Amino acid sequence: MSQLIDELNWRGLIEQYSDEEKVRKLMEKPQTIYCGFDPSASSMHLGNFVMISLLMRLQKAGHRIIALVGGATGMIGDPSGKSKERNLQTKETLKANTEAIRHQLERFLDLSDPNKGILLNNYDWLGSLTVLDFLRDYGKYFPINYMLSKEIVASRLEAGISFTEFAYQILQSADFLHLYDTYGCHIQIGGNDQWGNLTSGLELIRKTRGEEAECAAMTAKLITRADGKKFGKSEDGALFLDPALTSPYKLYQYFINCADEDAIRYLKVFTFLSKEEIDAVAEEHAKDPSKRLAQKVLGKEVVSLIHGKEEADDAITLSEALFSGDVTHLNEKQIDELYSGDEPVITPNTSILDSVVAIHMAQSKTQAKTLLSQGSVTLNGQRIDPSTWDSYLVTKDCALHGKYLIFRKGKKNYFLAKLA
Repeated sequence: MSQLIDELNWRGLIEQYSDEEKVRKLMEKPQTIYCGFDPSASSMHLGNFVMISLLMRLQKAGHRIIALVGGATGMIGDPSGKSKERNLQTKETLKANTEAIRHQLERFLDLSDPNKGILLNNYDWLGSLTVLDFLRDYGKYFPINYMLSKEIVASRLEAGISFTEFAYQILQSADFLHLYDTYGCHIQIGGNDQWGNLTSGLELIRKTRGEEAECAAMTAKLITRADGKKFGKSEDGALFLDPALTSPYKLYQYFINCADEDAIRYLKVFTFLSKEEIDAVAEEHAKDPSKRLAQKVLGKEVVSLIHGKEEADDAITLSEALFSGDVTHLNEKQIDELYSGDEPVITPNTSILDSVVAIHMAQSKTQAKTLLSQGSVTLNGQRIDPSTWDSYLVTKDCALHGKYLIFRKGKKNYFLAKLA
């Protein structure tokens, strides 16, 4: 089991251990290990998948994992990583989000046998906790100066933090204690921004169950890009695990366009390829980085993990078709992944000149005329003839499957529209 810790360190997954030697000793035999997930949105995102994949690795290594959805703590709001107070969600929204997160976790974790994996909701034990019980059973173990020293609290003191968010670490600590007592859970994992909450849980267990209580915590590194920017965000926002919010194609594009330095690092973090396989990819990639081998392997592996091999193959087919300009062979399902739903709608028999302006390929008719006269515009893979563009009309015959219009300017700039 110690080999697993060595591998996690090699992959760059672990940032901090409460006590690495203790973690190694505990994991010499199968352990029950838990991670919490905040239902603050209807879908988890790519950053959350780091923790999901960590649970998957632990489970594959023979440990029992507990995925905990914060149905109760989600009503409070975790202040970790937040510069200001969260807006409280309605019970209806929180309930819907909790169910959505549960369904996503079920896709990735083996929950067929409770000895392998369990999915829990902390509302089941925190939801009925009275204020008096909270203060007597938990609050008395948390000195105010200890709570103020936590980075998640200290960073908010100047801007202000409510008692509600201030007390969040106590509720998360109560979770660890409950799982320690009920399921024999001795290890908690979380993102590195959760360090204060995780160590508070260790303190509560030691104070209530004795200093010799076997418990430990470790945090995963918060992944960043080579340029230092936050990982997992595109120009359109967070990359979600729900395909309705982030299509497999868009997810593939994120990884296919990442920097060389990031590609090799992400292969370690997100994929289950072995060290030997990743080293082989890195060596081959270095021979000709322009082929973007590492990015292609990364994109295929991640999309396959999250959405399945068929969706990954579709994303690759779509990406290659757009790169070559040959989009006519794409099926309706593949093309539909490109569309977000807010694309311009063009009326049949609109001139190509007006269409180019309508899709914002050109800012004016004068600019549009220049592009068309230079032969710089293609529609659904067909170059608009610069000598006859002034008589070209966009009709149903021009559209793929009778409705899709994929314009291209040059080699890389695409503009999408639909025919009314």
